[in-house]
Amino acid sequence: MNDNAPHIEITSFSNSIPEDSRPGTTVALISVNDFDSGLNGKVICSIGEDVPFALSPSLRDKMYSLVTKSPLDREKQSQYDLTITAKDAGQPSLSSEKTIHVVVSDVNDNRPEFLLSPYTFYVTEGNDPGASVFSVKAFDRDENDNAVISYHILRDGNDIIRDRGGENLLASFLNVNSENGDILALKSFDFETLKTFQFQVVATDSGTPPLSSNVTVNVFILDQNDNAPVILYPVSSNGSAEGVEEIPRNVNAGHLVTKVRAYDADIGYNGWLLFSLQEVTDHSLFGLDRYTGQIRTLRSFTETDEAEHKLLILVKDNGNVSLSATATVIVKVVEPKEAFAASDVKSAAEEDEGNDVTFYLMITLGSVSVLFLISIIVLIAMQCSKTTDYTSKYLQEPNYDGTLCHSIQYRSGDKRYMLVGPRMSIGSTIAPGSHANTLVLPDRRSASGECSSVVL
Repeated sequence: MNDNAPHIEITSFSNSIPEDSRPGTTVALISVNDFDSGLNGKVICSIGEDVPFALSPSLRDKMYSLVTKSPLDREKQSQYDLTITAKDAGQPSLSSEKTIHVVVSDVNDNRPEFLLSPYTFYVTEGNDPGASVFSVKAFDRDENDNAVISYHILRDGNDIIRDRGGENLLASFLNVNSENGDILALKSFDFETLKTFQFQVVATDSGTPPLSSNVTVNVFILDQNDNAPVILYPVSSNGSAEGVEEIPRNVNAGHLVTKVRAYDADIGYNGWLLFSLQEVTDHSLFGLDRYTGQIRTLRSFTETDEAEHKLLILVKDNGNVSLSATATVIVKVVEPKEAFAASDVKSAAEEDEGNDVTFYLMITLGSVSVLFLISIIVLIAMQCSKTTDYTSKYLQEPNYDGTLCHSIQYRSGDKRYMLVGPRMSIGSTIAPGSHANTLVLPDRRSASGECSSVVL
């Protein structure tokens, strides 16, 4: 009678298998026995289909091998509980189960991965040297030593970091904590010197062999108001922001006296300059544009106004902590002749230069006109020559029967004669006794009354 259930025995078992094991790798050897006989002792073993393992019958009876049937991936599933079922063929059938625990061991098959790629950081200038300014972070899906990551900055063959403009930065400019990825700046950033730069950080695991990956880090330096305005004009010879301007007394209101020019190395609001008039001898005479720095007269000068005025201009930026500079302008009111003396000399020089230009221009125009007239005369002469040739050909046409006189040439001895008259026929002869000076023509009278003979 089928009164004995199959018995499952694990004869050899490795509870840990590397994740890079090939399909068909043996995990365990299983022996199945049933004390019944015949069909009651015939046992069939099976395992679930949703696992990457399978039972393979052995050459020996009632022996099975537990093998891998597909690649393993520890990062997806690191362990399996496999239930093996043994069932006999008796009626009614009896069965038994046995569960084994299989662990998939890690292999260094994953590179470190950074949380961001690329990294972008904004750092305000004037940071403390040696302090951490930002950090990068990578993780590894492996475990144990395969997931232990160290960081270092990737440097080229010259051991330098390059900024985006291609300039070289010292290797000691930045450093990285190899354990946690904190980036340290070993000197203070200066926006006016360096606005942006780029470098790469490498993360390497501790596996065998080690795997690594790198990430690009973009750093933008943010400006802060650390530069005071610089006065460009007025500046005297000793370097102080002071200048002298002379204007004629007869100028009207709105006359531009001068313009205070300045710049700030900062940007944005930190570099936006405003001008203000701090001190002036007469507030009714001069006005200052707060945005452009232009100084203009507010009214005309009178005889009672002083001849010299001192203006103190304050130039300040719009930073949170505003920085400023001052300039002094001395305005001297002079008589018109004195004010325009220098300008007259300059105007005379410009006039002489203008006269020279006019002279050369007249020569050029005259040359072009002469060449044009010569060209017209040559064209007319060529046209007349062509007309004469055409007329001669027309008069010598043998078939012409008009009323114009006809000419022929006649030679007697060393002399050459030309006979002119109406069209002659071949029968025309020289009259006898005329000493060869009278040509007798046939009588061809017409209404036009042509001559009938020509005396040579």
